[in-house]
Amino acid sequence: VQLQASGGGLVQTGGSLRVSCTASGDTFRTYTVGWFRQAPGKEREFVAAIRASSGTTRYADSVKGRFTISRDNARSMVSLQMSSLKPEDTAVYYCAATRTGILSTMANIDLYYYWGQGTLVTVSS
Repeated sequence: VQLQASGGGLVQTGGSLRVSCTASGDTFRTYTVGWFRQAPGKEREFVAAIRASSGTTRYADSVKGRFTISRDNARSMVSLQMSSLKPEDTAVYYCAATRTGILSTMANIDLYYYWGQGTLVTVSS
């Protein structure tokens, strides 16, 4: 599976932005897809994930209620709609894929083995 992230950009505090992850390969629908982010000088962290079959989602506490992850298997795409953005949301956002479908492990970065190249989201104060 090859992943391509897009949609990053510059937005003001309180604004909204949508980033998308497009995948190649006809097995995309069988993968759990997650979004992670890495701010300058910080480790990469989990943001949100969506399970392959049921569409069950999981979010980091820091983005709950502000971000929504969704998938369109027909288009091999997973999107992350981000609202009420804060300067601390500034980071490079990466999408990744894994076979795990266990809710408790969907935030585990070590379980993801396909990664996109990242897209930069900058939130100005």
